[in-house]
Amino acid sequence: MGDETDSLELTDEELEELAEADPDPAPVQHSTQDFDVEGLVRRLIRGDIVVPTFGHGDDSIELAGFQRGFVWRRPQMDRFIESLLLGYPIPGIFLVQQADKRYLVLDGQQRLRTLAAFYKGTHGERSFKLRNVAARFEDLTYESLSAEQRRLLDNTFIQATIVQTDGSPASLEAVYQIFERLNTGGTQLTAHEIRVALYAGSFIDFITMLNDDAGWRDLYGAHPARLRDQELVLRVLALLISPGDYRRPLKTFLNDFVASHRNLERIDPAHYGKLFSDTCSVLRDGPGRQALRSKGTQVNAAFAEAIMVGLATRLGAEPPPDPTKVSEALDRLVKNEEFEGAVSKATADEESVRTRLALAIREFSPT
Repeated sequence: MGDETDSLELTDEELEELAEADPDPAPVQHSTQDFDVEGLVRRLIRGDIVVPTFGHGDDSIELAGFQRGFVWRRPQMDRFIESLLLGYPIPGIFLVQQADKRYLVLDGQQRLRTLAAFYKGTHGERSFKLRNVAARFEDLTYESLSAEQRRLLDNTFIQATIVQTDGSPASLEAVYQIFERLNTGGTQLTAHEIRVALYAGSFIDFITMLNDDAGWRDLYGAHPARLRDQELVLRVLALLISPGDYRRPLKTFLNDFVASHRNLERIDPAHYGKLFSDTCSVLRDGPGRQALRSKGTQVNAAFAEAIMVGLATRLGAEPPPDPTKVSEALDRLVKNEEFEGAVSKATADEESVRTRLALAIREFSPT
């Protein structure tokens, strides 16, 4: 069996994190509006409706990065257009209206991009001719539709639920809650994939850079599916910088941390970048890949974050840590029953987090 951290399927821990109730979910205002298909395509072309690029910041887009890459296959695209030509009902879309009045696509990018491609007449570099449809629709393009078919398609209405946001952390958290509840499709997003999209900005760019650190890659290995390595980098930084703020659920703690430092407010990237890199180098030269893996072969996030935070805290003291001593300290932690319990059971509980961080910091202490 392959490493579950490299699976597209959500792990039990990720499913549990998504399902965990939020103590104080924020309210949100929304409205509904019907858009004709031709109007939707026109708005897409001129940029009044935007499908953000997953995981990349854009200062002009408050929710940059919310969507994943386009994943529909041609049969799905063809059958969607066919459904419209047959007059079948289709699901609505969710849009977010930001302060500049543009609409950002919260849910429905597959449908909207399919429409835009069909009206344009190409998908990728190929002509968009209907193939996986009934015989009477085969080889049709938008340009070759009959006048009646074109009017039917152009004038079909799609209902949009529109959520308003002012870009504030509370407003963005409300959008996070909505997206998380919509996140039930064939390939669900993880909590961190939603987070990267929702809070895109300088801090997300910073942890993306740290995730490519050579020492970190040597420790973690190849980039896994679903940004799991990047989320671990975030957990390390959040617990290193603001351990006293930790409260479960973990996803909310991480959301709040990123929101507070979205544009690197009160974060010195040079300092924390060097500290992260130095910590990885010492672990690589000492215990190596096992520094992130407890007693198994898979990365254990709770174990890894404690080791990273404990050693990073130590790096500010003299004398510099010896890799051999670091390996010995790691061995003692692995054999510590209290530490083992804190990295294997109820790992998101406040007491488990406090216990494993305190034990790791103490074990790596120079005294």
